This record gives sequence, C-alpha cells and structure tokens, in this order.
Amino acid sequence: MLSKDDLLGAWHLDSWTISYSDSEKISHPFGEKPTGMIVYTDDDWMSASINRSDRDLLPTGSAFRRIDPGLLADAYRSYFHYAGHYAIQDDVVTHTVTQSLNPNFVGSKQLRNARLGGQTLELSGTEEVGGVIRTHRLSWRRTL
Repeated sequence: MLSKDDLLGAWHLDSWTISYSDSEKISHPFGEKPTGMIVYTDDDWMSASINRSDRDLLPTGSAFRRIDPGLLADAYRSYFHYAGHYAIQDDVVTHTVTQSLNPNFVGSKQLRNARLGGQTLELSGTEEVGGVIRTHRLSWRRTL
C-alpha cells in the first residue's frame, strides 16, 4: 500500500498518454516527449506542471501584456499546471486543487490511482468526455 513517504519529493515526467474506451487510439496530449515535474511535500501540498518540450518562445523586447493574444494562447495551450492539497487512501492519491492555469480545475478533486515500482510512479485517472471514457496515464521518475 502506498504511503506518504513513498511520494515525498520531486518527480520528473517521462510520459503522458490517453487511451479511449471507444477505440484503440492512444494520444500524447503534450507530444511524445513532454517535460514536467510533480512535487509532494511533507505538509500535504502538491504541485504539478507539464509542458510540451517543443514550445515556441514568446517575442522579447516588449511588455508581456502587450504580446499578441494568439501567441499567448498558443503558449498557454502548451502548458498545464495545478497545485493544492493531497491525501492518500489505499493506492489512490486525491489532489484537491487550489490553484490552476485552468480556472475550472480550482475547487475540484483529482483522483489518481497510484502504482510505485522502484523509482517510477504511475498516476492514472479517468474522465468521461462526450460519452467516451478517457484514461490518462502519467509516468514519473523520482529525482535523486
């Protein structure tokens, strides 16, 4: 059974895939080589951030708030973040979201099935979109 001590520290993302109940399709929402980090603290806080490894840089030489909104939207679409409290029960980690790039995540509970194997942590969760069950699988490697 997973314990708090098993999670503590920083983990780097190796992969994120989504499978679908209505097909054999597997997708990679942030490309086949995403980068990211999830951190679990001793005082029950967590933070996760993920991005495409091939993100375009924003233009320099002008104020951030004056950058073309389309370029900013593209930058935000290539990045994902949320943070909040976490709790463990059996092999399920519940993330109670207090901050997020996606405002719809704030206040939500994100349940993640957890499986630990050596220095690898697999977190998975499901959601229903348009009648299709999507299963997210994220593989994290412990930072030593």
